[in-house]
Amino acid sequence: MKDNRKFSVIDRIRSFKYAFNGLKLFFLNDHNGRVHLLAAILAITLSACLNLSIFEWIAILIVIAAVLIAEMINAAIEKLSDVVHPEISPKIKIIKDLAAGAVLVAAFLAVAVGALIFIPKLF
Repeated sequence: MKDNRKFSVIDRIRSFKYAFNGLKLFFLNDHNGRVHLLAAILAITLSACLNLSIFEWIAILIVIAAVLIAEMINAAIEKLSDVVHPEISPKIKIIKDLAAGAVLVAAFLAVAVGALIFIPKLF
């Protein structure tokens, strides 16, 4: 689909409100989103207390972002699936399970990176 409107910096700036609204909706309405946000705050607090190197900070921030991104995409897929097919469906279940599995992979990665960085510094 081609959009013939001219590029507008003002319109691009205004479009950020939709993204910020998405973040607000995610953290207000998604229980797992709040759990991941709490875990992120704890990891950032611990990182600040342990005086991490720049590369350790980068690793921590990347895995935090990966988990939050995966959870937000999972939430969007679940909500869209419920709209498209409100009844219980084995096919929709597979889609939802795959999306949830992606979050689990990201969370396992975050735990592994956190363990590699935090355990030696704590003990």
